[in-house]
Amino acid sequence: MRRRRRIKWAVIGSIATVVLGPLLAFALGYMFFSIPTPDDAYNNQVAIVSYSDGSQLTRLVPEQGNRIKVPLETVPVPVRHAVLSAEDRSFYSNPGFDLTGILRAALSQLRGGVGGGSTITQQYVKKTLVGDEATLWRKYKEMIVAFKLSQEHTKDQILGDYLNAIYFGRGAYGIQSASQAYFGKSVDTLTPSEGALLAGLIQSPSRWDPAINPDKALQRWTFVMDGMVSQGWLSPADRATATFPQTLPRKITSNGAPTDNRGHLVNAVKAELEELGISDQELGQDGLRITTTISPEQQQEAVDAAHETLDGQPPNLRTALVAIDPASGGIRAYYGGDDGIGLDYAQVHKQPGSTFKPFVVLAALQQDPPIGLGEKFSGSPVAGLKNADDGADCAVCDLKQAMTISNNVVFNTLAQKVGPQKVADAARSAGITSPLDTPDSRIALGNKEVTPIELASAYATIAAGGVWHQPHIVSKVVTADDRVLYEAPTSDGERRFPEQVARNVTEAMLNVARADGLALPGNRQVAAKTGTVQSRFEGQNNDAWMAGFTPSIASAVWIGTDMNSPIRTARGTPIAGQGLPGEVWQAFMSGAVRDSPPESFPTFRPIGEPPSYLPPNAPEPTSAPPAPTPTAVPPSGAVPPPTGPDGAPLSGTPMSGTPDPNAPILPGTDPQAAQATPDPGAAQPAQPTTTRRPECGLFACG
Repeated sequence: MRRRRRIKWAVIGSIATVVLGPLLAFALGYMFFSIPTPDDAYNNQVAIVSYSDGSQLTRLVPEQGNRIKVPLETVPVPVRHAVLSAEDRSFYSNPGFDLTGILRAALSQLRGGVGGGSTITQQYVKKTLVGDEATLWRKYKEMIVAFKLSQEHTKDQILGDYLNAIYFGRGAYGIQSASQAYFGKSVDTLTPSEGALLAGLIQSPSRWDPAINPDKALQRWTFVMDGMVSQGWLSPADRATATFPQTLPRKITSNGAPTDNRGHLVNAVKAELEELGISDQELGQDGLRITTTISPEQQQEAVDAAHETLDGQPPNLRTALVAIDPASGGIRAYYGGDDGIGLDYAQVHKQPGSTFKPFVVLAALQQDPPIGLGEKFSGSPVAGLKNADDGADCAVCDLKQAMTISNNVVFNTLAQKVGPQKVADAARSAGITSPLDTPDSRIALGNKEVTPIELASAYATIAAGGVWHQPHIVSKVVTADDRVLYEAPTSDGERRFPEQVARNVTEAMLNVARADGLALPGNRQVAAKTGTVQSRFEGQNNDAWMAGFTPSIASAVWIGTDMNSPIRTARGTPIAGQGLPGEVWQAFMSGAVRDSPPESFPTFRPIGEPPSYLPPNAPEPTSAPPAPTPTAVPPSGAVPPPTGPDGAPLSGTPMSGTPDPNAPILPGTDPQAAQATPDPGAAQPAQPTTTRRPECGLFACG
């Protein structure tokens, strides 16, 4: 008997659980889930872009003119019917949710698939409150709220709210904004044919916009029109005479993005999202929370550096600055100009001038046998190729000296020796992605166009010891309901060339900033290179660059004009790399590293012949520069090491005044003169000034 009672109560308990459990869950949901409004939909669909620290950069909110609420009575009945034909033909008879569809979606999700269709009420709830997460919890919440909404609001109220909340593409939220965006008129003047086109867009605005895919748009319009006939909402006669409506051209708008300098940053974010497969429709509907790699402090440093340097300069000058974290490829600062809806100068293709010379060294170091920094070349001008002034000339100098004074002849000769294609390959391995087709020896002088972001990325690869990281501006994308759509990988990157090779390239660049009066505060180590592109006319420059890196940040600056015209300062002086671009770069980098301790590059281990400032049998040098010794008197016949404007030595130990007897005597040099006199190239940077003009070749300078 007791056993029977236990079985009886077990059965009753099971029945109660099966019956009362869902009822209790339904009742609790009905009590606690609130009913959304069209404003909730609007706010939940707005994308928010944040800086790396989570602070808000901007909200991608369409202009207020793109969201205008209208009462349902303003929407013509045929247009309402068109929406019902497209999205929910049983709207006025169903309870607000499709139980069969929900069960089908739940079964599909349990099998690893996606959900099924929804009623208009469910769509409204999903867009305004619960989001798109493909889980049973979301379906449960959606069903409860849809039922509650149907109980507390009339069908006309729900339809009116839906039409004011839904996204139609082209930045248009709500049917009134859509009518203006596609037809340039008020919703109350729409024809049934025009209403059918708008209704067909709801499910996939980015796919069925006639300006994007006219065939799909026509197919969808036909489906809606035929559905209206099948429901008795449109007569067969009217259907037979209906034609596909003509829409306005699709306008490229800011979509709520800032129109100041932040606009370029946001557009770069949107372009990267598209590359990641996150569509404009998702951006407009899913309430995305986008975290960028941009540091708010360094971004402000970039903007301030550009503004302060160009203040009072000719108004035709344009500039761009991109800074990248070598350890991750994350873009820390991005300035493409002040007109956020105009040309983004961080993406312009321009000849980089002598900022390409490090890639020649990169190629040379990877030859078999390698050509090291101590390899000596003739730096005297030759026919068709010259240096701008005495400061860039040297009879015989090694690669580090040639890089410091930016000698064109040496690097042109080196590019010929290693092969121009090898230089192009080296640049590509570092991160240059622009076409470098059919290169000749002038590639050493930067005669192939690149963008500021590419150059910053390539320099970041050198700073990272030869490890390339994909430059990126998006670190994480999350929907309004906390689904992670994307998170930037935290991989170790891709090794493109050996660390020792990268360190040797860095060594070649270590003295440039100081020699040009662009050193960073605190005697910080920085590898850099200027670049100036000369026009076809003597004494005129068209583009000027400065790029460089510390161990933790790499940046590139470009200055030029929209018309590729000569660039001059307010005083009429031609602008070179160490001029205004150098000032922008120095101001930005000084601010970017201000709050961090000084860093040193790894120990320098020469590849091949060491630079000539290293005496024979010297101990392996370290990356730290020696302390200045003002009272030291160089021995007879020795030349003091190069010094910067502050009197500190640039790098290394004093160079012997007697040339290496084993150094190669290159064609065009005087063997007796080369052996009898100290290397004049070594002495040139000993007293650098901030006004030294760069060397200029046919169309490129340093």
